[in-house]
Amino acid sequence: MENSKFTFIDLFSGIGGFRMALENNGGECLRFSEISKDAIDTYCKNSNEPVEKNLGDITKIKELPKHNLLTAGVPCQSWSIAGRNLGFDDDRGQLWNDTIFLLNQSRPDAFIFENVKGLVDPRNKNALNYILERIKEAGYFANYYLLNSFDYGVPQNRLRIYIIGFKNKEFADKFKLPKPIDKKIKLADILSDFNEKIIETENEQPRDLFGEIISQRSMSLSTSNGLNDYFLFNDLRNGHSTIHSWDILDTTERQKKICYLLLKNRRKSAYGNLDGNPLSLKHFQDLDNSINETELDELVELKILKKDNYSFSINRENAIDLSEEENIILNNCDDNLLVVDVLKMNRELKLKKISLSKTLPLLIEKEILIPTEIRYDFKNTKISTGLYGVNRIFLPTSNIFPTLVASDTNDYVTTKIITAKNEEEHRKLFINKVYKNENYRRITKEEACLIQGFPKDYILPENRARWMKLVGNSVSVPVIDILAKAIIETGVFDKVSATTKIRTMPTNIYAEQLTNNQTLKKASL
Repeated sequence: MENSKFTFIDLFSGIGGFRMALENNGGECLRFSEISKDAIDTYCKNSNEPVEKNLGDITKIKELPKHNLLTAGVPCQSWSIAGRNLGFDDDRGQLWNDTIFLLNQSRPDAFIFENVKGLVDPRNKNALNYILERIKEAGYFANYYLLNSFDYGVPQNRLRIYIIGFKNKEFADKFKLPKPIDKKIKLADILSDFNEKIIETENEQPRDLFGEIISQRSMSLSTSNGLNDYFLFNDLRNGHSTIHSWDILDTTERQKKICYLLLKNRRKSAYGNLDGNPLSLKHFQDLDNSINETELDELVELKILKKDNYSFSINRENAIDLSEEENIILNNCDDNLLVVDVLKMNRELKLKKISLSKTLPLLIEKEILIPTEIRYDFKNTKISTGLYGVNRIFLPTSNIFPTLVASDTNDYVTTKIITAKNEEEHRKLFINKVYKNENYRRITKEEACLIQGFPKDYILPENRARWMKLVGNSVSVPVIDILAKAIIETGVFDKVSATTKIRTMPTNIYAEQLTNNQTLKKASL
């Protein structure tokens, strides 16, 4: 590429998000580094790059060719909220050391490193400071920025940290973080089968005394209009756009009332020290003395509630031939009483990764533990899992879609727009017109590409789990695009292009792709 503005090395290259954005700004990729076979195949097919350009495992790279810009999307598991948060205690976290070693060895003019927002969390403060200190020791002037992809051209709520540095302070001082774009791209812009004419409502549009239609509140992520543009499926929180299991299953008003009673009270400290505590029959009857055990057991039969042994008396005479885990559990109990939720907060059990769900049944079987109190809780107690395979369903009018992740999520979209005059109607319309009629679906491969800023025809494996992993692990192309432009504007690469003719390239491949997509949709209306 004789007319390049600058050259770059693409570490942890994934499927080519960095490369697409940098080539869009006149960059020439000299080599890339990746170990995932699917990612390598995808990278090479879309960039027409021979696999021989792959440097392979970063831990085995001794030196890099001379280049102007180093990029790295360092694997994020060590800092992710979804991970175990072990930081540098996790072997994967050591990849930062390998990255900074190669930065120091090759000494490019500038670099861009990307990672998950968990790296800036207070619990990872020491790790982030260590990384920045190592970069400083390598002779670079760097700063970090927490950016949301939604602010820079994709309909996705994706917060990521970007560490940007320069070898010369002159250019570091000139670097200015681009402002968020004014015209945001919304979810409806990328949905392949969205039709603005599809509007469902149970009632005729309301009119004023003069017969004019009263403007109804549209769905938006902002709270100013009072109506959310997504519905959350779980039994642990409440709100006008929360769908509970008792809304989905055939339940009586009486059963709904009991469920709401548990929902309202389970987080009160009077019932325990956890964020959510089960309630005993006595607790329910203290709140409403008309509730009986049969009613609670019927909700258990419906699989809305579950019964838990909350506390046990300990028969220490039978406590012989115990495993290490069993001994630790019993040693952390006061007198002859074991309270499950107290043990859930025990630091020693957490550090030693002792599973109560596996160990307590063994102690019960040995007749060491005798149940003394039964409590009731919701069967579905993990918010991120959702209900019956659904976590969230987003309306096309939503500004954004949740963060795409490698493991996929139980998030869906609907191509139906619903309009409502109030929260109650909004929720009722959604349940009856969207959920019960199954008018929702997962995003497609093409839509996932657009949500990350790739062209919708980007070549990916056909298998959903494989392409979702690749797209979820990638960077958002438009974010790298605007960062590249800001770095170039500092003049750090001027010496590179002073004697070469700069080639003309599209300013934003993603915007061009989106425009074509919107044009096709308008033509079909």
